[in-house]
Amino acid sequence: AQISALQASLLGLMALLLGFSLSLALGRYDSRSAAVVTEANAIGTAWLRTDLLPEPGRREVRAALADYVAIREQAVSVTLVDDATRAQKRGEAEAAFARTWEIASAIARTDPNPATVAMTNALNDMIDAFGERDAELDRHVPEPVLYLLFLTFIFLGWMLGFAPRVAGERPPLTVVAMIVLIVLLLFVIIDLDRPRRGLIEVDQNPLRTLAASISAEMARTE
Repeated sequence: AQISALQASLLGLMALLLGFSLSLALGRYDSRSAAVVTEANAIGTAWLRTDLLPEPGRREVRAALADYVAIREQAVSVTLVDDATRAQKRGEAEAAFARTWEIASAIARTDPNPATVAMTNALNDMIDAFGERDAELDRHVPEPVLYLLFLTFIFLGWMLGFAPRVAGERPPLTVVAMIVLIVLLLFVIIDLDRPRRGLIEVDQNPLRTLAASISAEMARTE
């Protein structure tokens, strides 16, 4: 009776932790997906507003912005565990943005008008989206929660195997199936919580499509 009560308590605790962790992981996944779309839209808006700038500054801004987009598109294939490459790509993107801002702000100071102001506002939105997206990559389910989840799972598995042994029986297949199901759910939680590796990844197509479009337009104008 005590073993059965303990099993029921552990199952309830496991269900609570699984539900809480899955909810957090899904929330992080949705936030990262939205951040990709937000950054792609911000860059696309800035790119369209370059048409309002006068020459020769317009061409320089577009070239610097194209470099920035290419770097951001390359960064999506870098895994989160590769800290050195991530830092390198972030530095390259910041340098490309600094060049873009320097040229655009110089144009705005020389010829202040609604078009140049709109361009600088678009660049402000773009760097905000850059910071938001990078911050989302570092947001995960708190590790203490995952550790508690793993410990609870191990203890639960031990109890589910111990009870049949006390009764002199083998664990039924339903118990084995439940353990396998919990393992799969744990895998999904960790996979959702760790983007850029595993089976479930954030869709980067908005940024890739934008980068391809800008690259093709730059090739036509050269």
